[in-house]
Amino acid sequence: RGLDLFRERAPSLVILDLMLPHINGLDLCRIIRGESEVPIIILTAKDSEAHKVAGLEMGADDYVTKPFSMRELVTRVRAHLRRASMSVRPTEASHLVFGPIQMDTQRHEVYVRGRLIELPPKEFALLEAFMLRPGKLVTRQILLSEVWGVEYVGDTRTLDVHVKRLRAKIEEDPRRPEHVRTVRGLGYKLQF
Repeated sequence: RGLDLFRERAPSLVILDLMLPHINGLDLCRIIRGESEVPIIILTAKDSEAHKVAGLEMGADDYVTKPFSMRELVTRVRAHLRRASMSVRPTEASHLVFGPIQMDTQRHEVYVRGRLIELPPKEFALLEAFMLRPGKLVTRQILLSEVWGVEYVGDTRTLDVHVKRLRAKIEEDPRRPEHVRTVRGLGYKLQF
């Protein structure tokens, strides 16, 4: 049933126990890995080195043993989701274009409607995070993790301040943004 749900719903991440009633967890890990690059975290009571090695060799990305801290598990999930979202980055593409915005990531240059604009590193990284996912919701957590790092524990209002500064530079009317849109309670998305 779990494998059917995996195939039907295409989750962003799999947390897998090794002790399952009808199939060996390692076999299920191997099957999932054969079909997808989705991050897999094994969460199990089997804590021997041999089990850990077997799980990682079958394709798991991480191995957490019981008992575990919920905080640690959530942090590991966020780290794997961040890495997975970063893998959507084109490996050789240095030019990103969306609507009136052109970005050269290697030269650290951004043009809006043909005009070069100066962006400090955080605003540049923020715009790049949006341009890698045009038209898609980018949650506040993903933005904080990618731009400020997964260990960032400061005020989340920092993100809002940087978005406001970015809008002032790329929007024709920053008070009525057309490109960097707020998705209330969730995050932002870049649209044209």
